[in-house]
Amino acid sequence: MKRGVDLFLAFIAILILFFPLLIISLLIFVKMGSPVFFVQTRSGMGGAPFRILKFRTMANASSIGGAPLLDGQRITPLGDFLRSTSLDELPELWNVIRGDMSLVGPRPLLMDYLPLYSDEQARRHEVRPGITGWAQINGRNTLSWEEKFKLDVWYVDNRTLWLDIKILWLTVRKVLVRDGISAAGEATMPRFTGARVEPKQ
Repeated sequence: MKRGVDLFLAFIAILILFFPLLIISLLIFVKMGSPVFFVQTRSGMGGAPFRILKFRTMANASSIGGAPLLDGQRITPLGDFLRSTSLDELPELWNVIRGDMSLVGPRPLLMDYLPLYSDEQARRHEVRPGITGWAQINGRNTLSWEEKFKLDVWYVDNRTLWLDIKILWLTVRKVLVRDGISAAGEATMPRFTGARVEPKQ
């Protein structure tokens, strides 16, 4: 049922948002040039790799002199607007249609993180990753990685259709108030460097 709902809502969303998607694509091309889309390999269900599709929000990684730039320096004004409104995530509807993602689930992260999860944290890959999820409506990028993964695993253990509907509704509210976009002092979220080992009692 979840897969059927995903397909139905993703198709409807693409039809309704066709012209806004086209306008955003044209704005990115005019303001930042090509490519319009950001494509990156992420880990999906079972840790399997897939290529996520998002609107590009950052300029080139280096300055004119060749010096590498931080993420905060690379985000353009248009990109900042797209991120703060979560419009950069809309192309992921195509990933939903392809079956790489669901509308609701743990956010897909970098393949580099796979060997860094604890056994419990790795359970987030028991379901398809989502455009939004339980962690996204409970703090998003203001959460620590440990907090975020606990919420992801909670979703895996408690997922229902009604919970998905609740998450989608609360996501719309979060987007409207632009809450939880970035971690403190970061453009988005610091890299995950490994599961924190709790000291023995």
